[in-house]
Amino acid sequence: MSASETEEPEPTGLQWYALWTRSRHEHVVREQLEQKGYQAFLPTITRWSRWKDRKKRIDWPLFPGYCFARFDPAVRLPVIKCTGVVNIVSFAAEPAPIPEIEIASIRRLVESDLQYDPCPLIREGDIVEVVHGPLKGVVGRLVRKGAHARLVLAVALIGQAASVEVDAADVKPF
Repeated sequence: MSASETEEPEPTGLQWYALWTRSRHEHVVREQLEQKGYQAFLPTITRWSRWKDRKKRIDWPLFPGYCFARFDPAVRLPVIKCTGVVNIVSFAAEPAPIPEIEIASIRRLVESDLQYDPCPLIREGDIVEVVHGPLKGVVGRLVRKGAHARLVLAVALIGQAASVEVDAADVKPF
């Protein structure tokens, strides 16, 4: 099958936008957009969910609280009226378009057989907080990013520090 057979046709002049959704309404928003004829994209990651009596594989949103849609921002009322849509991600009160290459790249990743995980957008040098594990609540500077992040905890007054490796998914910007 060629790439043109698997990709959806691209409407001319329309751009992708991020929709901020109510908590756990991402799938509902995607379904409503598709029913209204919009091209929608909700990247997901499969995770095991555990209840008292069973375990089940569930598709969770890769970016919780967001769904993507291609539409004309001049005609955005039908998009905003979808149940679960809080707002369109905007700058200076104007919907902020997402570059096509970013959506295409995420789509290619989720369609691949590669293992992937969500991670916060952090850069080396940023101050971060550990949100999971034995160091939960610890704040430090991220000095290396990769499969494992190197976190430096410093006492600036005496010019000393200690470093430790933590899972990159266990930190968030502070």
